Amino acid sequence: MKTAKKALLVLEDGRAFFGNAFGAEGETFGEMVFNTSMTGYQEILTDPSYAGQIVCMTYPLIGNYGVNEMDVESRRPWAEGFVVKEASRIASNWRSTETLQSYLSRNNIVGIEDIDTRALVRHIRDKGAMRSAISTIETDPKALLAKVLASPEMAKRELASEVTVEKTYIYEPEESAIRIPQSAFHIVAYDFGVKTNSLREFAKRGCRVTVVPADTSAEEVLALEPDGIFLSNGPGDPAAMSAVIDEIKKLAASQKPMFGICLGHQLIGQAFGGTTFKMKFGHRGGNQPIKDLTTGKVEITSHNHGFAVDPESLPADVEVTHINLNDNTVAGLRHKTLPVFSVQYHPESAPGPHDSDYLFDRFIVLLSE
Repeated sequence: MKTAKKALLVLEDGRAFFGNAFGAEGETFGEMVFNTSMTGYQEILTDPSYAGQIVCMTYPLIGNYGVNEMDVESRRPWAEGFVVKEASRIASNWRSTETLQSYLSRNNIVGIEDIDTRALVRHIRDKGAMRSAISTIETDPKALLAKVLASPEMAKRELASEVTVEKTYIYEPEESAIRIPQSAFHIVAYDFGVKTNSLREFAKRGCRVTVVPADTSAEEVLALEPDGIFLSNGPGDPAAMSAVIDEIKKLAASQKPMFGICLGHQLIGQAFGGTTFKMKFGHRGGNQPIKDLTTGKVEITSHNHGFAVDPESLPADVEVTHINLNDNTVAGLRHKTLPVFSVQYHPESAPGPHDSDYLFDRFIVLLSE
């Protein structure tokens, strides 16, 4: 039996974890975050919002149902590294086409297993998300720590330009997709790190979707004659995207209906005069309780964000529509006079509950008014 190659995980405060390598060998750096989902590791790895981050899964056994090409959420994995308690070498699922081990190796994602992920998560919850590294090359914690301290911090880091598409394209849903008869609505979707399932949700509702790069101007978007504008999820600090925020201001002034999620939500908050702040360790997982203040209903939702809108910074013409019941952070906004609303979480799920599907329907209603 082949002996597992050793791997080392070091956090920027000096905490070190020794384990075994899985996936690709090498050295990788990123902000250490954790996700509480029990399943959906492939969707998590391919979510562009994880660019610049190393992800630790809190569920102890990961990889048991393998990987397939149907469940990817973008053109490639974006997580900088992957941390699990135990990586299954057996892929038992009729849809599986390869193991997680081979998938990570093929995509050059460095992973570490056989560490105490509970201790790691508790440390992050106490100390906050921080820079980190996984290495199968460097075995000296002090030497690896020096490299970690030289790596970039997430605050003030702009990453949407690194994950966005290079040119505009029309989204064509899979032949197997369930489709509602064409609604004739045309949506322009900004790709700040868009997940494919957001585009699927619009296509299922009969919408024609044009996806544009993150640096597309308001004038270029309006020239496409959209019925509505979608601002996608994505990685990095929204405060570092001043040029994009200026374009969103112009789009809002055009009174075109606008819907934002995650990073898109934070950018809307900034465009209307609010500010955002970096959370201690963020929300990442498929079990976050959100209250819709407009209906009083509570939904269980999928999250992946490390920044939030400061409610005290919002002007009088913007109201909070949703809150996170775990910490009362802002989870949704609506402009009182303009057709603009947003949520901090992921109504497209993938992975996660489907409690929030209604938000796509709410946007379609807004387009028809």
